[in-house]
Amino acid sequence: MAKFNSRVSVFNITDTGGTSRDISSYIDEIDGLPGPRELNEVTALGDTGQKDIAGLERVRVTIGGHYDDTATTGPDAVLGPLRTDDTARAFDYGPKGSTAGFVKYSGTQKMAGYNLVSRVGDIVKWRAELQVQGVVTRGTY
Repeated sequence: MAKFNSRVSVFNITDTGGTSRDISSYIDEIDGLPGPRELNEVTALGDTGQKDIAGLERVRVTIGGHYDDTATTGPDAVLGPLRTDDTARAFDYGPKGSTAGFVKYSGTQKMAGYNLVSRVGDIVKWRAELQVQGVVTRGTY
């Protein structure tokens, strides 16, 4: 089984101006992709075991990292305005990087939360929760 270091992971998100921004160098955690889906029970009388059919996806992605307010490229400049944006914005995630042929998870999202964390003796950190709109697509770069 091949193993990969997460340092090569890539995360891009579209900002409020419509530009895709690579914020990978500011992220130290991504969680929630490709995400769960509902299973709706359809077990009937006389069945000998539970039966389910696929339901809706309800994917929430959490990303977090270290704070930077560099204009246009820092996570605060990119993510801060998305907190109040009502437009579904694109994202993509390459757990192994973005080389042609590598797996990519993508979709659109609305930001459910953006929080800054300051703690004495530590760096300023941020955490964002992205609510996927529709489904997460698995493809390749």
